[in-house]
Amino acid sequence: MRRYELMLLLKPDLEDDKLQSAVERVTRAVVNGGGNLTKISPWGKRRMAYPIQHYREASYYLLHFDIEPSAIREIERGLLISEELLRHLVTLLEPRAGDSEGDAPPPDEVTELGSDDIEVAAEFDEEDAVAAAEA
Repeated sequence: MRRYELMLLLKPDLEDDKLQSAVERVTRAVVNGGGNLTKISPWGKRRMAYPIQHYREASYYLLHFDIEPSAIREIERGLLISEELLRHLVTLLEPRAGDSEGDAPPPDEVTELGSDDIEVAAEFDEEDAVAAAEA
């Protein structure tokens, strides 16, 4: 499972009960997709940088959850057909310490450049620069 963050921008003219039901629908989709919600943060109404569907403000919600990457597409598909939602953004957060799915190699596989390697690289760059100037 990976940790994701979902930012929701909902229409500002929604009543509180409709706003809560829209957020609840999204959280239900995450749970039904096999995910675990870790945090729901209502940010309240904020002014947007540019108008979206003639709205200058939106109600912001930030959700943190853990879920399999294959389930994200289904959640986003449900978000796209929601009428209450102006925009959404799903972001993959940094892999946690115990995850094996990170792209970075383990620390023992990281190689360091020695001073000889740096000198060779500098000479190579110098030769390329000379060749490019002659052409």
